[in-house]
Amino acid sequence: MSLWSRLANVFRGDRLNRDIDEEFQTHIEEALARGRDLDEVRRAFGSMLRRREQSRDIRLITWLESLRADALFGWRQLSKAKVTSAAAILSLALAIGACTAAFRLIDAILLRPLPIAHPENLYALGRLGNDVDGKPTDFDGWAYPDFQLMRDAAKGQAALIAISYDERTDLTYKSDREMEKAHVAYVSGDMFSAFGLQPSLGRLLTPDDDTTPGAHPLAVISYDYWLNRFQKDPRVLGKSFRIGNNIFQIVGVSQSPFTGTEPGTMTEIFLPTMMHPHAVRKDSTWHRAFAVVKPGVAIEPLRAKLDALSRAFETERSKSWVNESPEDIARQLDQKLYIHPASSGASGFQQDNRRALLALGALVFLVLLIACANVANVMLAQAAARAREMALRVSIGAGRRHLLQLVLMQGVILAFISSVLGALFAGWSAPFVVSTINPPDNPVRLALRLDWRVFLFCIALTLVVTCLFGLIPALRASGIQPVTALKGGENPRAHSRLMDALIATQVAFCCLVLFVTGLFVSTFQRLSHQPLGFSSDRLLVLDTVTHDPVSSTTWLQLADQLRSVPGIERVSVSNRTLLDNWSNNDSISINGSAPSSTLAYFLNVSPGWLETMKIPLFDGRDFLSTDTDPGAAIVNETFAKAFFQDDHPVGRFFEEIFPYGERARFQVVGIVRDAHYRSIREQHTLPTAYLPFLSPDPKAWWSASGASFIIRTNADNPLALASTLRQAIPQARAEFRVSNIRTQQEIIQAQTVRERLLATLALFFAVVALLLAGVGLYGTLHYSVLQRRREIGIRMAVGAQAGNIARLVTLQVLSMVVGGALAGLALGLILVRYLESLFYQVKPTDPGILAFPFLAILAAALLAELPALIHAVRIDPVTMLRAE
Repeated sequence: MSLWSRLANVFRGDRLNRDIDEEFQTHIEEALARGRDLDEVRRAFGSMLRRREQSRDIRLITWLESLRADALFGWRQLSKAKVTSAAAILSLALAIGACTAAFRLIDAILLRPLPIAHPENLYALGRLGNDVDGKPTDFDGWAYPDFQLMRDAAKGQAALIAISYDERTDLTYKSDREMEKAHVAYVSGDMFSAFGLQPSLGRLLTPDDDTTPGAHPLAVISYDYWLNRFQKDPRVLGKSFRIGNNIFQIVGVSQSPFTGTEPGTMTEIFLPTMMHPHAVRKDSTWHRAFAVVKPGVAIEPLRAKLDALSRAFETERSKSWVNESPEDIARQLDQKLYIHPASSGASGFQQDNRRALLALGALVFLVLLIACANVANVMLAQAAARAREMALRVSIGAGRRHLLQLVLMQGVILAFISSVLGALFAGWSAPFVVSTINPPDNPVRLALRLDWRVFLFCIALTLVVTCLFGLIPALRASGIQPVTALKGGENPRAHSRLMDALIATQVAFCCLVLFVTGLFVSTFQRLSHQPLGFSSDRLLVLDTVTHDPVSSTTWLQLADQLRSVPGIERVSVSNRTLLDNWSNNDSISINGSAPSSTLAYFLNVSPGWLETMKIPLFDGRDFLSTDTDPGAAIVNETFAKAFFQDDHPVGRFFEEIFPYGERARFQVVGIVRDAHYRSIREQHTLPTAYLPFLSPDPKAWWSASGASFIIRTNADNPLALASTLRQAIPQARAEFRVSNIRTQQEIIQAQTVRERLLATLALFFAVVALLLAGVGLYGTLHYSVLQRRREIGIRMAVGAQAGNIARLVTLQVLSMVVGGALAGLALGLILVRYLESLFYQVKPTDPGILAFPFLAILAAALLAELPALIHAVRIDPVTMLRAE
């Protein structure tokens, strides 16, 4: 009989039995037709049941038939306890779905190889050094002339590729009134060929397109951008668009699904590196460097060669640094080039969220362990209740292996159903989590594909889950002693000890999750509620650009015109806004002294900007309409203390020293309260000087082509004026256009994306973990009461009070809760040092942080005990003893 027929017979048992019975009947009829006696024929056949079983074993795959039968029996057992089974399935589904969603995020950001040829040969170049505070720093930016030297030196061993940091750039296909944004990257002309990519339409960039600065304004767009922006229109070839003063022509569409090398961002337009405005500058580090290393090439000799070239380049460049101290120069030159694998690309989003994602993955895995321990407890209770059944199976010849298979199959069914539901949950939750970390003006885009990687992870996770919660109950059930079980069952305390150990494990893991959650939530609260030094209420920021350079006077005139728009309370202008992750800094000199080692930070603002931001003026005055840069300056308290050693610098002078020795002289006319300048994570306020926006130079860099209007509105929702202002600005001045509109609160919230993500998801997982631990405690106590009914009845019959019964039922479990909680806190204090970079002004040893998980676990335990206590004290000793 063929293998296929034997396999098919497994799933058509009734038909197979009929076929066997018909075959036996045919043989009997043939024997009778030959004249043989019926009794003689039956004796010749022997036991019909045995013959039927032997025939079945020949016609089907016996081990597969055994699995099928056990699966059907396991399903019937789950169907008998619908509520318990549903609770187990839902808890496992939630845990499995959370694990799968976390894997999809981690895979998309950290693990998934780029869709290029041989991603295992791709490496990223960077430099390791120390910052001004002596702390290790990692920087992956390069100047293009430095890159060119390394690229030439690496020929024959590796192809070096320059890829700029992806920028969300203003561009237009028509008029300036129809401005749009796209993610743009400047790339080496040989990037596409080195990555083994083919065009989907037209052609790709080549090395000949990337030889002369500004000579080849060509562009290749991604397949994703072609699909979403142009609906795959083949007429996109030859279409032109403008970025700044450059007009680019689209010559091709790249191969799907390649969207650049930055996880978290999908590059939409690729331009030649020679079209970048800083392509020939030696002091501008605007791109990353990748190396496609040829097979068999040793990495260390290549690294040493490139490191020597880079050091020589920086040493030569440092000769023009006139305002740097010898110590600072030595520190900046003391950097070591590194080459590390980059098969999944490289991005700031990847670096910023690596630890956060790994921490979330660990939390999710702990929740999975809690769910598994919970289900294992349920299955242990069910196995104890089926002790007589298992004993009977052993007595009539069932082997230990078959009992193990019987119980494990029930766990497999639980895990399979939970995995299906968990996969559906993961399909929804992963994109939802991404949406929670998306800044409104620059959303994160990830390739969350449901492919074989996710499928294999789900299969592996299902197998792990089955072993975690199913193996212990299966081993306990298969190790049953028939004589003991048939006489009255095994010692219930043996099961109780194992269940108590699982409860202690649950509590420890739950306490660890709550402990870490408390740290994440406290970090987010302290970071988002710290004083900023200004008011962000009703504040709207309009990032505005011009086609051609305009004078600072023109910006101030436009601000005057905007003040007449209804709904506006105040209007000011500055070259950037606070907390925009941007800075302008230089060394300064006091009374002609040597340049300071401490950097000062600068922001050009218009008169009235301090009042618009509501930054208090402590001494002196605000800028006048006649103040210009260089000239007057307003400094914050930190600036006054750092450089003048007092709080009364009004009337004194300082000089700003630029990188190549030029100086600008300023007189302090006012002092203001400290305000966060660049980031809310800064542990110390930066010494900041506010300079006049007005300049006698008609092409001052801070006003030539872009600045920000800071508008305080009358309405509580400042975005209600967004559309009005977007139209009002080009109507007032045709050369101006709005690039971006944000509230100041949105800018602040964009700096807490990681903390908000960690706090929100950790809090969700903490609630789930606490709920699972509570259900596990309830199940254990309920099972304990059921197992000790007779003992409780006897104690109550001889005069035991309710308090005594309560201590009897809960004391052991409470001891396991306390022990598990202490173990979880101890484990948390040991492991938390690996997460210190994710915390802000929070100490793990704070009394509140330590008390929160312990009290939460204790409250959950008390709530879980109530139903079991009520059931125990309501036991009627007469009824119980009579029943026994």
